[in-house]
Amino acid sequence: MFFTCESVSKGHPDKVCDQISDAVLDAYLKLDKNSRVACETVATTDYVLVMGEITSKASVNIEEVVRETVKKIGYTEEGVGFKYDTLKVDVRLKAQSADIALGVDSSMENKNNSGDALDLIGAGDQGMMFGYATNETEEMMPLALILSHKLCKQLDVLRESGKLNYLLPDGKAQVTIEYENGLPKRVDAVVLSTQHKKGVELENLRADLMQNAIKKVIPANLLDSNTKYYINPTGRFEIGGPQGDSGLTGRKIIVDTYGGMCAHGGGCFSGKDPTKVDRSGAYMARYIAKNIVASGLANKCEIQIAYAIGVAKPVSVMVNSYGTGKLNDLELSNIVQKEFDLRPAGIINTLELKNPIYSQTSAYGHFGKSGLPWEKLDKVNDLKKYL
Repeated sequence: MFFTCESVSKGHPDKVCDQISDAVLDAYLKLDKNSRVACETVATTDYVLVMGEITSKASVNIEEVVRETVKKIGYTEEGVGFKYDTLKVDVRLKAQSADIALGVDSSMENKNNSGDALDLIGAGDQGMMFGYATNETEEMMPLALILSHKLCKQLDVLRESGKLNYLLPDGKAQVTIEYENGLPKRVDAVVLSTQHKKGVELENLRADLMQNAIKKVIPANLLDSNTKYYINPTGRFEIGGPQGDSGLTGRKIIVDTYGGMCAHGGGCFSGKDPTKVDRSGAYMARYIAKNIVASGLANKCEIQIAYAIGVAKPVSVMVNSYGTGKLNDLELSNIVQKEFDLRPAGIINTLELKNPIYSQTSAYGHFGKSGLPWEKLDKVNDLKKYL
């Protein structure tokens, strides 16, 4: 089997928007942990629109947040059609819908006097969320996706350090892995595209990226004489970022999650506070899947959790171990519901999601990074007892 995943750099127009939306979210959570934020961002040539619904006791200078975020990403050059201190910032924010707040502020269970404090918050919307983990990498993520993320991060490192000072912020990577008997065997193809300044010789760029990115990131034992390389295959990539292609929050949901290796519920993450189960439910599903794999209950695992708006308890929980489970999937589903609190308030408490931690998720994926609360393995011993 051949399987391909892609990633994008910090300066990709969609990722610019994700980073702005999460920077706005963090700015509100720093001042008011109970802020309700649903922030969307649009970017095009020399223009950013921040829109959505925010209810908070905090007051945030949105324009300042936008400009500082764009500056950190690296859009500081003249003549690239997008510069932090000259672009126009348009802010169109209003309060969260009172109808949505009805279900979030007091769940159906709370209205029925359940008496449990964790029943207070209802899901902010209906929907299904997926989590995934596999033992094929140390990060418990698909190998093709991890390598794609690392390539994009290396592009940013080479640019920001000045080692390749002709690089500009926009870029993309893609890696194809050949599997044999379900295990990664080799890298079959690498695609790497990066924005660059005018006047750069293509052959020099390709040689630089082969030496300083591809050979630096991808283990030599995964590359062979049959590996195919496509470095800036169009030949020129001078027009990029929001000038080359408009950006929008939430348009890189497969890059953000598991590279297409498992199902996706459809909802994006960036710019949403943790009462939105699109985000918190997906983080919880990853936390569960990772602990199941780390405990030895399965070699790889997909979790689905589904919610109804205004209801605290999920309407369904599914486990798919792809035939690798030490117990059958129904038994694993029952274990999940016994060992993990899947109510929104329970998820927020377990993963401490009211902290301003979200800006670090908005580039190079939301999963497989150390230090994030949904990556912890503190339930392994609780799960091992079922073996």
